[in-house]
Amino acid sequence: SAATAEGRRVTMSVALNELKDYVGWESGGQARAESTVLLHVTHSNLQARMFEIRLDRHMSVGTVKEKLRTHTGTGSVFAHLTLLDENQQVVADLCDDSLMLGYFSPLDGYTLHITDLDPHSLSAGGGLEDVNLVKKYEISEEDYLKREDNFRAWKEAKKREDPSWSFAKEIKERQDAQRKKADPSFVPEPWKEVETSEESYKELAERIKVGDRCEVTLGGKRGEVRYVGKIPAIAAGWWVGVQYDEPVGKARDKGG
Repeated sequence: SAATAEGRRVTMSVALNELKDYVGWESGGQARAESTVLLHVTHSNLQARMFEIRLDRHMSVGTVKEKLRTHTGTGSVFAHLTLLDENQQVVADLCDDSLMLGYFSPLDGYTLHITDLDPHSLSAGGGLEDVNLVKKYEISEEDYLKREDNFRAWKEAKKREDPSWSFAKEIKERQDAQRKKADPSFVPEPWKEVETSEESYKELAERIKVGDRCEVTLGGKRGEVRYVGKIPAIAAGWWVGVQYDEPVGKARDKGG
């Protein structure tokens, strides 16, 4: 009936409002004052966007600039602040450092955009974000070999002790030792050398075709076979390339 339908709508409306109140409820865990406002921050020289920086509406613009200096590195003298609404439309330019932030009526979710006017700013040209601009530590081959603790010397010492030594073997031995310590009855499986034949896994790989659906044992991820063949640059043997159904990164899985 019409009355029943109306009653259901009212009940649903009440339930939705209760859910909204629950999701937006202030738990008090952040000890937020009534004058606190959460503003996002962007910067003319930085790609990174800072979310929900806690500011007080009673802070002067000058104080806000000084606080943001610790986040962006831009000195307050060179920082020009622009307040943007949730649609990234300009609300006001904060030109007077003596005015209170609350004078511009900022709301949660608004954005403070910093324009860095310093021509020598460290953040200009990716100075604070582009790792390619950082000078890498370099050492000559001759100086490297003079170091007693270099990796090559350590590896050669391991090989002298055990000609079959490898990282994988050492990791397995350490893991076996830990399991043995936890469970004295544990019997480790013998070490198996990694396949180095150019035709390893060939029989398994030949059963698989590009376009086949599959499930990768490790992690139980499902996907589609996109490549079957050899990849000399990675390792010997045959490989099967799988594209996962979900975007979880690169997948390389040997046949079988």
